[in-house]
This record gives sequence, C-alpha cells and structure tokens, in this order.
Amino acid sequence: MSERPIVGRPAGDAEAPASPPPVPSGAPAVLEAKRLRKVFVGGDGGELVVLDGVDLAVARGEAVAIVGASGAGKSTLLHLLGGLDRPTAGEVVLEGRSIGLLADAELAAMRNARIGFVFQFHHLLREFSAHENVALPMLIGGADGDGALRRAEQLLEEVGLGHRLQHRPAQLSGGEQQRVAVARALANAPALVLADEPTGNLDAHTSDRLHDLFFRLREQHGVALVLATHNRELADRADRILRVKGGRLESFYPTGETS
Repeated sequence: MSERPIVGRPAGDAEAPASPPPVPSGAPAVLEAKRLRKVFVGGDGGELVVLDGVDLAVARGEAVAIVGASGAGKSTLLHLLGGLDRPTAGEVVLEGRSIGLLADAELAAMRNARIGFVFQFHHLLREFSAHENVALPMLIGGADGDGALRRAEQLLEEVGLGHRLQHRPAQLSGGEQQRVAVARALANAPALVLADEPTGNLDAHTSDRLHDLFFRLREQHGVALVLATHNRELADRADRILRVKGGRLESFYPTGETS
C-alpha cells in the first residue's frame, strides 16, 4: 500500500504520529472521544491493548471514514463510540453528555434515540416485514404506532423500497436488506450514524448505489456519519479519512488500498 505522508509529520520521522484534526472551524462537535483505551484480557490472563489513547471529534453533519488493517480496532472503536461497549479508560461525549456516566437503561435509551447503527450484516428481524423492522426502534422509544409506521414508510420510500414494505428479509436482496437497515438507522432522527463495513458483503454495483444513498441521506437528514470501511471508494467520499494503527487514530491520505 502506498500513501502520501501524514500531514504534520516531520520530514524524515516516519514514526511521528499525526493527531486527527479537530472539527471544522466553528462547527459544533456532536461526538467527542477523549483518550479512549480498550484492553481485552485473554483466558491466560494476558492483556491485548486494542485502543490506546484515541481522541476524535466529529461535527454535526460531517462524514468521517475510519480505515485500517483487519484487526486494528475499527469495530472496537465504533462499539465504544456507540455505547455498545464501555472503554477501559477515557470518555465518549455525545451531544454534550458523557455516555460513560449513564446507567445501562439510560444508555440504551440514548442509543435508540440519538445513534443509528448499520453493520456489515443487516441484523433485520426475519419474522418482521421491512415496514415493521424500520418502525421497531420508534416503537421501542414509545412512539405512537400509526406515526411510527407512517415514518417507516416514508423512510423506505426515501431508500427506494416503498414497493417492498411488506416483504420480509428473506424476500429481499442483499442490497435491499442493507437499505432497510439504513432506513432503520434513521428511524428516530439520530444525530449520529455509525456504519461498520456497511457494504462489505455486497457486489461493486450494489455497493456504489448504497454509497450514493448514505451521502444523499446525510445531506437530507443532517446526520454525522462515522464509517469504518476497507472500501476505498466509500472512504474517499468522506470529509476526512482517519486510520487506526498501533492503537491510535491518525490522519490518513491514501493513494492505494485502505487496508
């Protein structure tokens, strides 16, 4: 893999890390990670340090791509940012609230209301229709049933699946299933969408269409996007590309593959 030098790296010092740039001037941060550290303990008692002092700020409406080698910690970072896991040390702040201070029930409610998730595998409930899958986060949050179904239908129309409302996941193609997952991620009008290899299981043509969808919906809904990906085309469309390497996060400007 070839790459341009990291901005801010002193000439001749290949090991000097570059800190990720702050959010664009004047833009409020919707998400901040401060000195995040994550250590896993193996069965033999040995420690595996996956993240070691990660700082990140993401502005409202900004798209940030996270790249890095397989196993570098991209998914771990997204899980911490989304409150799916808790860091060994450090802090995640979403819209001014430190999520580490929340009890489990409060954290679950915040995730449902303010964060949308799109994973490599769609994780749709197979016994429910596309319509019901998208409505479910709203119903969990206490929304009126009819209102939830109306918004779910609107979102499915936006992702081009208004004609597939009553189809269950098994009746949908892989690309259609991921579009349902994107609609579901937007159900509660979140401030932030986290996507972990969202096109990793799709062919190139379907991936391109889903990339277009992500960025069109970003413009329409004003959400911040954090995308962990090996896909160069997707990463290149982000406002910034950051790389996880050696447990840290650094600015990255690729000229070759992102993995």
